[in-house]
Amino acid sequence: MTGQQFVAPGPDAAVYVISVAAELTGLHPQTLRTYERLGFVTPGRTGGGGRRYSHRDIERLRQIADLTSVGIGIEGVRRILDLENRAAALAARNDELHEELERTREALRQALAARRGTSPLGSPPNRLPVLRQRPPTQSLVVWRRGQ
Repeated sequence: MTGQQFVAPGPDAAVYVISVAAELTGLHPQTLRTYERLGFVTPGRTGGGGRRYSHRDIERLRQIADLTSVGIGIEGVRRILDLENRAAALAARNDELHEELERTREALRQALAARRGTSPLGSPPNRLPVLRQRPPTQSLVVWRRGQ
């Protein structure tokens, strides 16, 4: 070897021709074309128009094959995949919100420490003047049911 290292392609790299994708998934090439028409996968294309499937496409096709092999119809498969995508998106958003909450809590801790005259990072407290705050007003709202 001449010092070159092999770098494995990423999960979205379109590298498998249709015959290899069919063999890896146990599906007929025509079935792969059908699943593409149905929108389950979108393989990459070569300059000449040949399909190239990624590792992620192969995993998706295997999942579809598993679902159909236990008797789930195509519309059921579509619904399951949609729900899984939504669940993954919600989990990712939940993680983002947890991170944002932790950042907000930390900012609040720092602001409270600065207000008390101590700094969590050892820097001098903020000496800017504070605007006077008015006490909250109290209101009473009476609702009368229409007759």
